Amino acid sequence: MGLSTNAGEIAAGYAFSGPALDLGALLWEGADGKGMTCLPDAPVRIPLPVLNRHGLVAGATGTGKTKTLQLIAEQLSAQGVPVFLADVKGDLSGISAPGTANDRVVSRAAEVGQKWTATGFPTEFYALGGLGHGIPLRATITSFGPVLLSKVLQLNQTQEQSLGLIFHYADTKGLELLDLKDLRSVVAFLTSDEGKAELRNIGGLSTATAGVILRSLTAFEGQGMASFFGEPEFDTAELLRTAADGRGVVSVLELSAVQDRPKLFSTFLMWLLADLFHDLPEVGDVDKPGLVFFFDEAHLLFDDASKAFLGSITQTVRLIRSKGVGVFFVTQTPKDVPADVLGQLGNRVQHALRAFTPDDQKALRATVKTFPNSPYDLEELLTGLGTGEAVVTVLGEQGAPTPVAATRLRAPESLMGPVGAAALDAAVQASPLHERYAQAVDRESAFEKLATRTAERPQQREQSKAGTPREPREPREPREPRELREPRESKKTEADRSVVEQVVGSGMFKSLARSVGTQIGREITRSLFGTARRRR
Repeated sequence: MGLSTNAGEIAAGYAFSGPALDLGALLWEGADGKGMTCLPDAPVRIPLPVLNRHGLVAGATGTGKTKTLQLIAEQLSAQGVPVFLADVKGDLSGISAPGTANDRVVSRAAEVGQKWTATGFPTEFYALGGLGHGIPLRATITSFGPVLLSKVLQLNQTQEQSLGLIFHYADTKGLELLDLKDLRSVVAFLTSDEGKAELRNIGGLSTATAGVILRSLTAFEGQGMASFFGEPEFDTAELLRTAADGRGVVSVLELSAVQDRPKLFSTFLMWLLADLFHDLPEVGDVDKPGLVFFFDEAHLLFDDASKAFLGSITQTVRLIRSKGVGVFFVTQTPKDVPADVLGQLGNRVQHALRAFTPDDQKALRATVKTFPNSPYDLEELLTGLGTGEAVVTVLGEQGAPTPVAATRLRAPESLMGPVGAAALDAAVQASPLHERYAQAVDRESAFEKLATRTAERPQQREQSKAGTPREPREPREPREPRELREPRESKKTEADRSVVEQVVGSGMFKSLARSVGTQIGREITRSLFGTARRRR
């Protein structure tokens, strides 16, 4: 069947010569003028090299956004591209198992010209702090940084800046902030009688503000959040793996157990992205991305965000493209994403919108204005799309936007729904990462160092009162043999060596050794989000 002039021009805009992902088939008004007709000979595709130019998947609840994520993730994996999926509702684990051919799947495949084959994809399952079915995903406090932590703790701008000063103090004093009790102990010390002098030396940090931060930390810990922070810290390089058969590993982070804590998990996702940004080299334009990161429920990230936080997100999204990472934000309407971020998203898959209220209608008109000129009546089209249909525009192979295309999307080939808990647990236990990350480790850090210092103070005061003027020097004598062997090295270097020897002796925690290198024996540098730069 020949295409009309408009339909032919749209189809030509998606006729790419290089590797691409197949989204579905073009929808165009039928010859009888009574609705849209699916044109299987006019495929709608995304060129593989532009996936690191970021994207947006939007639409009202129940319009098929999750299945679109699954469809894109499957094809990326098949092309050898690792994928990260945030599974907020707990229904993406099915990507690991072959799908089931039912009447709806067979019908959809026939409509869009798809050769559907039930296929499962190599998958790794993670869970924040081990809450849920997955390998525990943790971050150290110092790696998480003050800006991200301030959002989690819901601190205002002044308190955020003060928290940054506390991090700086801990860094310069060699007080490793590995978990919440470490940070809480540092703040408690600074607000104590003994630490008040140190507090004055920091500059700009009031006792009242420090008290607010301490109460926020205590309440946060009391809500059961301590398990998300600590060691072994997750190495984000694990997200870049491919399977033995060359397919990209799909990393699924289960968030259903913490979906009532949106600020926590959305900020944790941003930490993953910021950590990748720090560690990956510049690669420029590549034939395919090194990772595509899907940020589900993206509006939670931007709600009540500080100006500094939004600026850091914008800069991360802008710059991480050159490191071969693509980021897709998934949310209900484009207005959920700040304009500075939205302007950097080159690929759009817009599912149906609802227009039941004046606010809905305003959002609809605003969404239409974000698309290029189109022969479609987009206001009418966006409210009339069915489940599994979307309006698509992407960047072509030359970097120019493609024509707007109403699209009937393909059916995912993996299971469209969750796998059973027993299968999930078996997959986690069989993972080569399980031994590395399953067991939490609590080594000496700020909490223990400050506790030791506090315990030694009364004894030192008693010795000072009872002894001669030279007696207070006696506790240093056991250190003299080491000082004689290494007369010019600092105490910090000695501490570094003892910790490294302990870690190497255990030989069990690769990420713990990496974390030691991150936190001790070097000046900790902080970047866009105040996160600590990891040196591998």
